[in-house]
Amino acid sequence: MNPIEWLFDAQLVIGTQTILWREVIGNLFGMLSAVGGMRRKVWAWPVGIVGNLLLFTVFLGAVFGTPNPVNLLGQAGRQVMFIIVSIYGWVQWRNSRNSGEQTAVTPHWASNKVRVLLGLGLVGGTLALTPIFRALGSFEPVWADAWIFMGSLLATYGMAKGWVEFWLIWVAVDVVGVPLLISAGYYASAVLYLFYGGFTLVGFFIWMRVQKKNSLTIETAFPDPRVKR
Repeated sequence: MNPIEWLFDAQLVIGTQTILWREVIGNLFGMLSAVGGMRRKVWAWPVGIVGNLLLFTVFLGAVFGTPNPVNLLGQAGRQVMFIIVSIYGWVQWRNSRNSGEQTAVTPHWASNKVRVLLGLGLVGGTLALTPIFRALGSFEPVWADAWIFMGSLLATYGMAKGWVEFWLIWVAVDVVGVPLLISAGYYASAVLYLFYGGFTLVGFFIWMRVQKKNSLTIETAFPDPRVKR
């Protein structure tokens, strides 16, 4: 058996539950990508893509004949979305680093207009995708699958743009994702989501601190003449 065949068929049996090693390894790559994102490293994007490819085959359980015959179309579809947006983020961060920056991106707050658009996009996208996912036979509650898909899309795009708020979008995704994955039997992914929820809060505060530090540096170097000191 070659390594690819082993990776595709290998299973971890815990009690009465069967977990694919692809699910475990794919989520580990996702976690490593998140660490790289927190540190603003370009390698976070290609590492994440590898995890996306593995998880795509996991969440289409009925298609690939896995022990868990449940299709989470939003989860599977978001892996494709991740790959597309990650290529965009990879190019953005690499270009930023090549321009002389020590790190790949400078964290900054999104404008109030962007925040409103993000909120409307998350809610509106969930409402629009729910009937589509239901018609395709996604696992109930379908709105949760649609919420995770839209939240993941917006969070990944926000990471590429360097918006500090993208971490909070991930928190909103995890709050819905953990119970959905447990009910669908994807326990390895549920555990990662639970851990990742705490990790995203850490990432948020780290990026917020970096943003504040950069703002103070800019203000010191280029003080606003309108402000009396």
